[in-house]
Amino acid sequence: MEVEGEEKEKWFHQVSTVEEWCGSSVTKLSQTATITARPSLRIKRCDSRFNEIRRRILGAFVPEGFPSSVTPDYVPFQLWDSLQGLSTYIRTMLSTQALLSAIGVGEKSATVIGATFQWFLRDLTGMLGGVLFTFYQGSNLDSNAKMWRLVADLMNDLGMLMDLLSPLFPSAFVFIVCLGSLSRSFTGVASGATRAALTQHFALQSNAADISAKEGSQETVATMIGMALGMLLARVTMGHPVVVWLSFLSLTIFHVYANYKAVRCLSLTTLNTQRSSILLQHFVETGQVLSPKQISQVEHILPLWTTPWSLKTGSFLHRRVRLGVRVSSLDHLEMMDLLRNAEAHYKEANYVIVERKGVIRIIMHKYSTARDVLKSFLHALVVSNLIDSNNFSNTNRSVHLNSRLWMDEHYDDFILKLQSSGWNTERLLSHSIIWRANWICGPSNEKTD
Repeated sequence: MEVEGEEKEKWFHQVSTVEEWCGSSVTKLSQTATITARPSLRIKRCDSRFNEIRRRILGAFVPEGFPSSVTPDYVPFQLWDSLQGLSTYIRTMLSTQALLSAIGVGEKSATVIGATFQWFLRDLTGMLGGVLFTFYQGSNLDSNAKMWRLVADLMNDLGMLMDLLSPLFPSAFVFIVCLGSLSRSFTGVASGATRAALTQHFALQSNAADISAKEGSQETVATMIGMALGMLLARVTMGHPVVVWLSFLSLTIFHVYANYKAVRCLSLTTLNTQRSSILLQHFVETGQVLSPKQISQVEHILPLWTTPWSLKTGSFLHRRVRLGVRVSSLDHLEMMDLLRNAEAHYKEANYVIVERKGVIRIIMHKYSTARDVLKSFLHALVVSNLIDSNNFSNTNRSVHLNSRLWMDEHYDDFILKLQSSGWNTERLLSHSIIWRANWICGPSNEKTD
């Protein structure tokens, strides 16, 4: 017991000061208290109560470990996203006011059952629209998160516009509000799905749940502020339809601008068809790989129908590639090419590329993996680039032979440079590949041209 007491006394005299630090990361620590043992045990607090309250409030809105726990594009995206959300909630009050007046709220001639039935049709249309949109586009939302995020908010703008138009056309009221509900149903599905993909992108420390929760807190504050401003604006503009429309259109223009800025500042590190096309084309020309931030400034984020025809046909190699083609959909000549190419050029690959009239079709093997899908698509991009080149005769045999030589010489180097630049090369973000094939090469070792 005496020995133990001596050890405690020795430790007590060796450690004379203990400092208390608080912070979510090593670079963001601040000293909050100092505990001294000499001449007597004393605690001196260094942090003010104001700083402690500020830190607690901030902790309700930013992820734990911020800013080191999120990507650098998190702050600008959240800023623009909050501004566009604020605009949305203000306009919602204007469109809701118009919708309620069209239903007949405040009028003696309006019946409860009539208003309830109209509201039921509106909600039913939105539910059915959401299911149909998920069925047709659910698997494509992850691969084009930027585009669908932008489209989701544009569809929401269209839905609110329909609500605001509904009082002007009483005879077509049900049709207009159902169209608006249908538009907003697309918004709910696309916005929710793309938000999940973006949350995974922001999470650097496997903290997607924390980021999602704090994003909810930020959205709640934006909603409350937007609703308060919206009610004030609705009150001021009541009885002045021209002012209502000017306010709505001005806020809509700002909403579109804020959404575009939010999406444009994202630097996603995943490979989809467009980013892969830009990266490969630049690598072929310069031997270098662009960073995610550089790609974010040049990739096209608007829907395909807004793209000029020249860009659709010439600038992006991926436009002519068809991934995961069904074998039975090929015509007779393409089927013959498939049989020849499988034996001559793709015997050791888990895919076969068929090119006909500038269109490149990829048939995946039944045992192909995610890495095989990425490799097959990059190989198809090489074929597409060679077709555009005038350095050799664009015969079917020369295209496949030269593309295979390029893949043997440069593919591994290209992947390593992608990884060193911060790109995720585990898989290609694309539509779901449901059609696959299995080919069995004959016993002959001779290659067929």
